Amino acid sequence: MGTALSNLYSQPAAEPWPLGRCKQKGTAVILPKDRDPRFITIRRGGTLTDSDHQLLALWAATCAEHVLHLFESAQPSDPRPRQAIAQARAWVRGEITMSQAREAAGAANAAARELTGAARHAAYAAGQAAAVAHVAAHELGAAAYAIKAARAAAPEGEGESSGRLECRWQREQLPDAIRELVLDDQRLRNDICWSVFDC
Repeated sequence: MGTALSNLYSQPAAEPWPLGRCKQKGTAVILPKDRDPRFITIRRGGTLTDSDHQLLALWAATCAEHVLHLFESAQPSDPRPRQAIAQARAWVRGEITMSQAREAAGAANAAARELTGAARHAAYAAGQAAAVAHVAAHELGAAAYAIKAARAAAPEGEGESSGRLECRWQREQLPDAIRELVLDDQRLRNDICWSVFDC
C-alpha cells in the first residue's frame, strides 16, 4: 500500500461525520478526501466485488448491533437505529435499494444528534452500518462508533480497556474474505478514527 494510501488518511478526526461528507465546516472527518479504490465497486471503477461489499455491510451491522442496547436503554421507544441495522441486512439480501438503506442511515444519525455519550455513538454506529450500502468505506465508521460507545459506557477509568475489548470482539467477527482489507483499512485510518483501532 505504501505512501500513496497512507497520505489519503493523514487528516484529523472530527465528530460527527454524517454520511460521507468529507469536510464539515473546514474540519476533516474519518472518510478520506480521496476514496480508496478497494472500497469502490468494480462497476464504478474500483476493485471491490459485490460479495465483499455485502460482507462489509453485514460486518458493520454486526458491530453496530453489538452496542445497540446502549441506545435502546436511553431511548427505548425510538426504533430508528435498529431499523437502520435491519435495512443494512435487507440491502444485502436484495430486498431494498441502496437509497432506502441510505435513508435509514440518515434516520439513525438523526436519532443520535440530540443525545450524548454511549447512546449517541451507538446510534451513529447504526447509521454508518446502513450507509455501507451507499459507500463501502462507512464500514469503519460503524466499527469506530461502536468502540466509542463501548468506551463511553464503561465505568470511570475503564473506557480504554473496554474499547480495546470491543475492537478485539469486532475483529473476531470479520469474515475471512474481508479480514485483511478491513485490518489494513483500520491501520490506515486509525489516526483519523480517534485511534480506536489500537487493540
